[in-house]
Amino acid sequence: MAALCSRRCFYVVRQPHIILRINNRWQSAVASPQMQDFLNGAPHRKHPGVTALKSVSLPEELQRAALTVIHEAAVKQLAEKAHRLTNFLWSRQRQPEDLALRKKAMALEKTFWEKEKESGRDGDPYLLKTEIQKMVLSELKKTTYHWTPLRYSDDVAMVYLAARVAGGYAAVRRVLNEIKKRDPSFSPRSLLDFGSGVGTVLWAAHTLWGDSLGEAVCVDSSGAMNSLAERLLRGGSETGDPMIKQAYFRQFLPVTPKVQFDLVVSAFSLSELPTLKERKDTIHTLWRKTQSYLVLVENGTKDGHQILMEARDTLLTEEDKVTFDSRRASVFAPCPHQLTCPKLKLHTQLPCNFPQPYQPLPLRGSGDRDIEKFSYLVLARAGQGAGQEAGSDWARLTGPVLRRSRHIHCDLCFSDGELRRVIVTAHRHGRDLYRCARRSHWGDRLPIILQEDPAPAE
Repeated sequence: MAALCSRRCFYVVRQPHIILRINNRWQSAVASPQMQDFLNGAPHRKHPGVTALKSVSLPEELQRAALTVIHEAAVKQLAEKAHRLTNFLWSRQRQPEDLALRKKAMALEKTFWEKEKESGRDGDPYLLKTEIQKMVLSELKKTTYHWTPLRYSDDVAMVYLAARVAGGYAAVRRVLNEIKKRDPSFSPRSLLDFGSGVGTVLWAAHTLWGDSLGEAVCVDSSGAMNSLAERLLRGGSETGDPMIKQAYFRQFLPVTPKVQFDLVVSAFSLSELPTLKERKDTIHTLWRKTQSYLVLVENGTKDGHQILMEARDTLLTEEDKVTFDSRRASVFAPCPHQLTCPKLKLHTQLPCNFPQPYQPLPLRGSGDRDIEKFSYLVLARAGQGAGQEAGSDWARLTGPVLRRSRHIHCDLCFSDGELRRVIVTAHRHGRDLYRCARRSHWGDRLPIILQEDPAPAE
């Protein structure tokens, strides 16, 4: 009757779905009530929960402009420098906070004192204390990540263009594409891009919404980055007409606090802020300037994911002292809930991230296909798409879909804030859901929800 799954979770077959017993509660993973008509005639491979894109390539105009600029610059050993910069950015961690360092130092000092007591060593207490303090400092230097700000000169900006323009564009394009698909009535007229870099966010937004995007303000503290982004808009020349109109580049955020933008984006920029306080202050500032959607994207590393969870908690749980728009924040994607991220609760080393295949720039040493692994967070103003959307409680695939004969293993994050593996079959879940799951990929949503069930008879 039952197939053993774990000590506290096993399956009992009851048509037409699976019953799961988790922590002494009986729950069933069933197709959403909207399942019968949610396809609306669309093929299974294009069901409404699909968010992953097959392979993203740069717009032809952007790729030509990037290649023109790179070839004119003729940077020596560009491929090697781009590879090193990519590795550096991927391994970048948050700067340790002072409080965490003090706690670590106190724990080390306590450990060293206990070792001295066990050894029975006698001597001048003052000299011994001084020696232990030196040992603590030495150990901290060895084991603490040394964060340094990254300065983007003209040469570094060119290397960044070669290393990151295609991958960064692919990640942002996928996230913005999910907003467009799930909220088709949303058509932004204004964009604010914080940490705009070479302008990938502007290009991605223009690709999706075209001329409906009126004004775009791109903010980056690096003058070299702003100059390079403007040059790319001009097709690689210094004086040509920009291909995207009404795009303005600034080194600081707009001063006027009451001006809002339909779409606010920060891609791979929060990790460049040194302290938690600066990140929180920036998040509050960006949220005040958000009319509809705030999009945050970071590297798909543990630190990148935790930076996004800091931002999530900041806007969901903390009150902003300065409020011009009283509409609260709600999570639009990727979480199907507003609870603590289950991967943080489980203290797993694996972050919540998603892969996006893309075509890199055709430079020496680059292949035909690469994968950008990223983490993201989309927050919406209350009443903007998220709360009105049918199926907003659908589960999200948090790992690869394991396709087997007549059944599929799906790792899902559910609306109750828990991670579960569900085995989907046509017999238990229906043919449509089975076919949709079989054609889904990591990051897609599936119309599977949980419902409480009375305990079945033995």
